[in-house]
Amino acid sequence: MLACCREGKHVVMVNVEADALAGPLLARKAREAGIVYSLAYGDQPALICEMVDWARTAGFEVVAAGKGTKYLPEYHASTPDTVWPHYGLSAEDARAGGMNAQMFNSFLDGTKSAIEMAAVANATGLSPAPEGLNFPPCGVDDLPRVLRPRDEGGRLHHCGQVEVISCVERDGRPVFRDLRWGVYVSFLAGSGYVERCFKEYGLLTDASGRYTAMYKPYHLIGLELGVSVASVGLRREPTGVARDWLGDVVATAKRDLAVGESLDGEGGYTVYGRLMPAADSLALGGLPLGLAHGVKLLRPVAAGQALTWADVAIEAGSAAVAFRREMERAFAVPAGGARAA
Repeated sequence: MLACCREGKHVVMVNVEADALAGPLLARKAREAGIVYSLAYGDQPALICEMVDWARTAGFEVVAAGKGTKYLPEYHASTPDTVWPHYGLSAEDARAGGMNAQMFNSFLDGTKSAIEMAAVANATGLSPAPEGLNFPPCGVDDLPRVLRPRDEGGRLHHCGQVEVISCVERDGRPVFRDLRWGVYVSFLAGSGYVERCFKEYGLLTDASGRYTAMYKPYHLIGLELGVSVASVGLRREPTGVARDWLGDVVATAKRDLAVGESLDGEGGYTVYGRLMPAADSLALGGLPLGLAHGVKLLRPVAAGQALTWADVAIEAGSAAVAFRREMERAFAVPAGGARAA
C-alpha cells in the first residue's frame, strides 16, 4: 500500500484485515499521495457501504447496516480442530476440497464478522454497540422489527449501528428466510408521507410502519471485483473507504492463556476478534487482532478477556506495529473531544 502511494498507483484493498487494522490512516496516506484507496466490491463491506449510500442519498435515516452469518455463542471458542462439523463437513471432505481450517474457522468464530463490521463502521460513520456485535437471529421478513433500537422493541443499542444477524436461533433451529450470504440496511421514514409510501409501495415494515429495510441476498466476492476496478479507474471513486476510526477489532482469549504461549491470530486456537468502539479499544490499550500472531504472552489472560498491548511482547521494529501506533495517535479523540490533526 505504501509503495503504491510512492508510485502513484490506485489501491483496491482486497485484504479487509488490513483495513480493519489501519484503514483510516491508509486512506489518509492515499489521499495525501493523490491516489484512490477503495474497499473491494463483492466483499460484503463494500456492498453494505453501497446500500448505506443509497439510503442516505434517497433521504432516509440509516438505522442499521450489516450482513448475515451463521452464529452461536459457543462458536467463539471454536478452533481449526472443531470447525468442520459446524459446516456439516468431515475433516476428510474438507481436505479433499482444499479448504483451510483456520480460514474457515475465522468465518465461524466471529472474527471475520468483527473485521468486516469495523471496516463498515469506519467507512459509513455507523458505530458499534458498546458490547460489540450481538448477532441477533433474524430472517429477511423480520429486518425492520429486529434492526431498530431496543427502546422501540428491537435489538439495537442505538440508531446508526453496525450489526450482524444470525441464520440460526440460539437453540440451533434455522431462521426462516435467513440472510446468511447477504447484506442489509434498515432505515426510518422521516414523515407520515413517507410512512404512507412505504405501505403503498408494499414494503415490509415494523408494526409502527416507520421502520423498513432493504437487502441483497448474496455476494459474489471476486466475481464482482471489476466494479471496484472500473469505479476507481474511470471515475476515481472508491467503492467504500475508511473516513474515520469508529470501530476496532481486539484480540480476545478463546480459553485461559498462559505466560509464554504464542498467539496464532485470526481463526486459530488462542484468540478471536471482538468488535469494539475504537474509543473503548484505545482507552483499554486493546491489542489489535491483526497483530495477534506470532507474539508471546507476558502474563496470563483469562478466557473471554480482551488482550492489551501490555499482555504481549511486541516486536519493536515491526513496520505494521509502527503504522498502527501512528494511526492510534492520528485518530485519537482526547478529553476535549477534538480529533488530532
